[in-house]
Amino acid sequence: MALDATENFIRWVGVVIGLATLAIALWQGVWRGLQRPPGRTTGSAGKILRAPLLLGGGLLWIGICFVLWQPFPLLLSTSGRMVSLMIGGLLYFLGLALYLWGAKTLGTMYKPSSAFGVQLNIDHKLITYGPFAFVRHPLYSGLQIAAVGGSLIYRNWTFVFLVVNFSGLFIRARREEQALAAEFGKEWEMYAGQVPVWNPRFRRKGK
Repeated sequence: MALDATENFIRWVGVVIGLATLAIALWQGVWRGLQRPPGRTTGSAGKILRAPLLLGGGLLWIGICFVLWQPFPLLLSTSGRMVSLMIGGLLYFLGLALYLWGAKTLGTMYKPSSAFGVQLNIDHKLITYGPFAFVRHPLYSGLQIAAVGGSLIYRNWTFVFLVVNFSGLFIRARREEQALAAEFGKEWEMYAGQVPVWNPRFRRKGK
């Protein structure tokens, strides 16, 4: 059946791109981020953001995703599957693209953080261009969009877990903003006054 073949193809492509995105996040955001000299640190970041803890937490997170890779009991009609695949594919790949764009734009400013504390680079710079010109947290927005899209494509418990798990990014984002506000003061205030937290604005205030 053509729909089955298309669905399987999109799912396999989605898995490959999703794993590649995870690898980039682990390499650029975690491993290389930990190699850079730390600057301003808030909360418990100094204790939590260490390679052994991050590695253990990452393996546990991946293990949960693997165990939950089971379809949930939802039977869709042929038209329902087509709509779910189209909307899910659009959201999933758009979300991953937004995440990758944000990661590339951050470059060496990409550093691991947590809901319990944030650590900036010693020479940290405020990034306000690329996707950051439209939304303050494009990486987190991208992950949430991709998780919702993945739920429609794969219809399994792993993506339900990811949608719930990624809700913790809202807390992490607030922690990061507190650190950035303390580090950059008026520069941050001007930026935050022009660019929304989550809903993209494609035109700056006063322009």
